[in-house]
Amino acid sequence: MKAKTKFVAALKIWVVIYPSITLFLSLFGEGLSELPLYQRTFILTITLVPWMLFVGVPVVEFLIRKVAEKGQ
Repeated sequence: MKAKTKFVAALKIWVVIYPSITLFLSLFGEGLSELPLYQRTFILTITLVPWMLFVGVPVVEFLIRKVAEKGQ
């Protein structure tokens, strides 16, 4: 995989994960604060990994494709 391709993939993931984690923690952080760290981490990842894989990244890729089509 080329460095540019890896960079673009990392950027797509970051664009999805940062706001997703921020929103998740702002909504559920206080309630989850009672749990041990390993349980909070498990709940966070079991929720956000499928979100990223099936919704977040595909939406970002769709938007990038649309913007690229308009530019041509």
